[in-house]
Amino acid sequence: MLRNWIIRILINAAALWVVDLIFDDVWINDSGSLILAAILFGILNTIIKPVLVVFTLPLNILTLGLFTLVINAIILELTDYWMDSITVDGFGVAILAALLISIVSVLLQSALKENKE
Repeated sequence: MLRNWIIRILINAAALWVVDLIFDDVWINDSGSLILAAILFGILNTIIKPVLVVFTLPLNILTLGLFTLVINAIILELTDYWMDSITVDGFGVAILAALLISIVSVLLQSALKENKE
């Protein structure tokens, strides 16, 4: 269980690092801040995201699940709000960054699953 949690943090950190590299409007100060942001992002995804998904379920159904990107952007903005060492300039950038974080996370998770088998 601890191993899976650490792997998840590293996947989040890698995804946030890729976002930091690609987007000029996203800044993460240093590697320590990157790990802390990945931990906070994971905690927020675990605690707040399910609540937001339940409250926005009708909208999520109407948009065929695309509203989940908005929820992920909100989680990223909350991470920015609670950490001074990460900056996301604008909600539009947060939506694009959330999309990229989702893509990188899925790719890394699938690569790790293939290595297990």
